[in-house]
Amino acid sequence: MMFYRLLSIVGRQRASPGWQNWSSARNSTSAAEARSMALPTQAQVVICGGGITGTSVAYHLSKMGWKDIVLLEQGRLAAGSTRFCAGILSTARHLTIEQKMADYSNKLYHQLEQETGIQTGYTRTGSIFLAQTQDRLISLKRINAGLNVIGIPSEIISPKKVAELHHLLNVHDLVGAMHVPEDAVVSSADVALALASAASQNGVQIYDRTSVLHVMVKKGQVTGVETDKGPIECQYFVNCAGQWAYELGLSNEEPVSIPLHACEHFYLLTRPLETPLQSSTPNIVDADGRIYIRNWQGGILSGGFEKNPKPIFTEGKNQLEIQNLQEDWDHFEPLLSSLLRRMPELETLEIMKLVNCPETFTPDMRCIMGESPAVQGYFVLAGMNSAGLSFGGGAGKYLAEWMVHGYPSENVWELDLKRFGALQSSRTFLRHRVMEVMPLMYDLKVPRWDFQTGRQLRTSPLYDRLDAQGARWMEKHGFERPKYFVPPDKDLLALEQSKTFYKPDWFDIVESEVKCCKEAVCVIDMSSFTKFEITSTGDQALEVLQYLFSNDLDVPVGHIVHTGMLNEGGGYENDCSIARLNKRSFFMISPTDQQVHCWAWLKKHMPKDSNLLLEDVTWKYTALNLIGPRAVDVLSELSYAPMTPDHFPSLFCKEMSVGYANGIRVMSMTHTGEPGFMLYIPIEYALHVYNEVMSVGQKYGIRNAGYYALRSLRIEKFFAFWGQDINNLTTPLECGRESRVKLEKGMDFIGRDALLQQKQNGVYKRLTMFILDDHDSDLDLWPWWGEPIYRNGQYVGKTTSSAYSYSLERHVCLGFVHNFSEDTGEEQVVTADFINRGEYEIDIAGYRFQAKAKLYPVASLFTQKRRKDDMELSDLHGK
Repeated sequence: MMFYRLLSIVGRQRASPGWQNWSSARNSTSAAEARSMALPTQAQVVICGGGITGTSVAYHLSKMGWKDIVLLEQGRLAAGSTRFCAGILSTARHLTIEQKMADYSNKLYHQLEQETGIQTGYTRTGSIFLAQTQDRLISLKRINAGLNVIGIPSEIISPKKVAELHHLLNVHDLVGAMHVPEDAVVSSADVALALASAASQNGVQIYDRTSVLHVMVKKGQVTGVETDKGPIECQYFVNCAGQWAYELGLSNEEPVSIPLHACEHFYLLTRPLETPLQSSTPNIVDADGRIYIRNWQGGILSGGFEKNPKPIFTEGKNQLEIQNLQEDWDHFEPLLSSLLRRMPELETLEIMKLVNCPETFTPDMRCIMGESPAVQGYFVLAGMNSAGLSFGGGAGKYLAEWMVHGYPSENVWELDLKRFGALQSSRTFLRHRVMEVMPLMYDLKVPRWDFQTGRQLRTSPLYDRLDAQGARWMEKHGFERPKYFVPPDKDLLALEQSKTFYKPDWFDIVESEVKCCKEAVCVIDMSSFTKFEITSTGDQALEVLQYLFSNDLDVPVGHIVHTGMLNEGGGYENDCSIARLNKRSFFMISPTDQQVHCWAWLKKHMPKDSNLLLEDVTWKYTALNLIGPRAVDVLSELSYAPMTPDHFPSLFCKEMSVGYANGIRVMSMTHTGEPGFMLYIPIEYALHVYNEVMSVGQKYGIRNAGYYALRSLRIEKFFAFWGQDINNLTTPLECGRESRVKLEKGMDFIGRDALLQQKQNGVYKRLTMFILDDHDSDLDLWPWWGEPIYRNGQYVGKTTSSAYSYSLERHVCLGFVHNFSEDTGEEQVVTADFINRGEYEIDIAGYRFQAKAKLYPVASLFTQKRRKDDMELSDLHGK
């Protein structure tokens, strides 16, 4: 009965297709019919939201075999922002995971009509991305290289070719473009209805005109939902409520933080041209002009992302269904002018309507998906940043996999809800940040740019002192971190505004900081690192942690262990260092953006009845990293204690006094491979210790340094970082960390079985270091991350991070090498011999540079370089 009722809804709503339906439709069910369709009292899953994301999750869950699913929509199906979507399906994205989601959506929508019998308006048009500047063209070339290697056809074309593909375009100011021929347009509302129809056929129960009031939670677990038509008990809840997701999250008995905010989004519709545009006319994205253009019924649909967006609904929940908001032609005028410059023939065309609808944006321009760290069974898919249609199919698939299997088939950390903390859910922060984010949708994003709004949210006690000394700041998880320190003689403003894909203006500054780390001593404020203390009254802390971590933590008090928390597949959920403070207490240091994720993972896997105490002490300690050969002299003088390796061996932790301050945790490690120490200082002593270190260090050449220097040092030493080089799909065996796993000790731990099997079968990818050979760092484009890697001319993977090595005087990239069969394309085992026998190239925006592959740190190269310098000097003397 439910399926036939849904077909009735689809039939009525398709009478005025998708976003073309501007009028308020009548209720899809009569009052008597609604009463006869009483809500079930329980289900396995309740999904809130009948737009493209909610129906996609329902569709994919039902395809994976889950049947006891209820989807609730407070208005009519597809009547939210899905109805107003411009209907452009674009696969050209900066992030690989977003490219894959959009590519899957494209393929899914293409076959939906055949699967369901519902016309979705799918038309393959292709897209053309225009470049008015060389920097924009470089950006497109980088995207183009990424699209090609994952099987999405794309090419860089000339302005002349653009004019041939779209005869109405003015191309005189273009330097080039990118053509993606398999992009499409579609009626987004009809896609949502088709997904709903298919889900209904698979057993999903769908109810419109039903509002979720709040989610019921008991002991941190979803137990049900309260609706305006009664409660439903459930194990899982999925928040796909779009612009209402934030408010819905806060309405729970245990609030779930979902940082997103709505802005007004404008586009216009015109009457058909005198010679109507063909349905296959390519979509146009003119990012430099801030506009997009597509065919609409023989006329034009054109919108964009203006520089002065209008955030809305900051105060709270708004109308049940999204209506066309008030026209604002003055606000739209710059986009209209840009459209007329690009298509002058539209000057006399009659405009039918200016559409104004809400769109939701997130603090970092990436959508939000995954399980809440606060409430088990509470999943989220929202904040699509005006790309709900392009991402909806793929994102729904990954979220469904996450729920059914416990993890998605791809690494989605960049989209994970747990990348945010509750601190990023302030209404004021969100309102100000989305006013920056929306224009950034089309702004040129060169490497290592930083958000300007919502800053100075979390700072070290040393922030003002470092800022006064020329610190330039970057933000990570809301925390301010120094990038580098500008000397007094440099032009601060010019340096901040310098953005490029080539050699950056901070090159010489970072070089001097790196040199100081290697020859004298530098201090880096690393207070942002996540810090936990895990203690117990008995021996249970060690017993539990031995199971949760892959390396052996039963070490003498004072020793530090590099280890990871692995999942059942052997992949890294976290990469960390743990110091054993005493028999029953451990101090854990993790990456900055792991604070929420790591906490949630530990709480989820610790025994519920244990006497363990897990405490987040990130805010209690300021962390100073003293790097360099003279660090030992500075600390010896400040502590009146011997700090040489004989007295203070590597990977050792000791609580001691520094200056007048007691209780400083000093650790003999630097996260870079260079000699030195980490100082974990109670915050009330931070300023004193810093002042003492800088004062005593003057005679040893001390200076401040930032994270750019740290990055260069760690990459040239082949130190992989979690979230950049390794993730939850990377095992220790795939990144050369077999020595950090207790496989041979007979102890059980999460992921052990998967690693034993992998050790027997071999690995299918291997983290490798690449040193660029024929690359001129002064003239050539720089590698940053995400560049394709080629072995003997065949694509084998992408770089994960890169930096210029001031020691080698060459660029160094890290990345995974796969072994794809030339015949079948299937992955095969990657051996050391396979890595070493290949000839490698790194593709930087379409230009391939030769590279040497290394599986181990290149200490020998440093020696070779010194010998080479000596030879060159002797040659000069000989002449």
